[in-house]
Amino acid sequence: MRPPPALALAGLCLLALPAAVAAYFGLTGREVLTPFPGLGTAAAPAQGGTHLKQCDLLKLSRRQKQLCRREPGLAETLRDAAHLGLLECQFQFRHERWNCSLEGRTGLLKRGFKETAFLYAVSSAALTHALARACSAGRMERCTCDDSPGLESRQAWQWGVCGDNLKYSTKFLNNFLGPKRGSKDLRARADAHNTHVGMKAVKSGLRTTCKCHGVSGSCAVRTCWKQLSPFRETGQVLKLRYDSAVKVSSATNEALGRLELWVPAGPGSPAKGLAPRPGDLVYMEDSPSFCRPSKYSPGTA
Repeated sequence: MRPPPALALAGLCLLALPAAVAAYFGLTGREVLTPFPGLGTAAAPAQGGTHLKQCDLLKLSRRQKQLCRREPGLAETLRDAAHLGLLECQFQFRHERWNCSLEGRTGLLKRGFKETAFLYAVSSAALTHALARACSAGRMERCTCDDSPGLESRQAWQWGVCGDNLKYSTKFLNNFLGPKRGSKDLRARADAHNTHVGMKAVKSGLRTTCKCHGVSGSCAVRTCWKQLSPFRETGQVLKLRYDSAVKVSSATNEALGRLELWVPAGPGSPAKGLAPRPGDLVYMEDSPSFCRPSKYSPGTA
């Protein structure tokens, strides 16, 4: 396989959103990206004019840009999330015929392939992960450590056990992405479904970690906090979901009067079709072979 070309950031970031706000990030791929910091490497959020300029450089909706401007540190975190998702996508598909390349071939984003489903999921997962970690690392002004019972933020910083704030991350992203609405468009519903699969994959990796305090290593006092698993583990979960993704069509829910995703029953099966499970990645079209160069892939050599 050819070495993986740089994944177009514009393409990856677009996929973090439902179709209604598909112009989420308009990154060109030429931005300077900083490595995602580990837990405890606190850095002060961008202040004043610098932060506002960073928000203006992102192609966000008017409402999203307002939220960005009110949240020092968010623009940098969004870029870090794009970088995080990009690297993980390339790693998970390093041995596949399609190696996560979108450069110059963004036609793939317009189709309902399994690969598109994975991109939506890994992008939203990276956003969720990056925001939660940015809070605990002190890079966001309006959030701090997770609100674990019995652990004050001041104590958390003192003991170096600041938990990843997934609660704030998911709440903020649900607001940032916009209100949930029913849609008559199958693709929009599938994109929204895959976006939430990514967010749930991050949540499933949340663990409780404890640290003992006391004389000579005794555990007279134990402090516990919430910590996300490494993003590599989330990527592996999503790759397994990609491998077992289900093809869906649409059906009208008479009771609710809206379109629902539906998994048709297999040939010869007496059972009726079922709705996909919350953790399933869903797609609508069979993928191309990716063997020969096309508008979807540079091909496999």
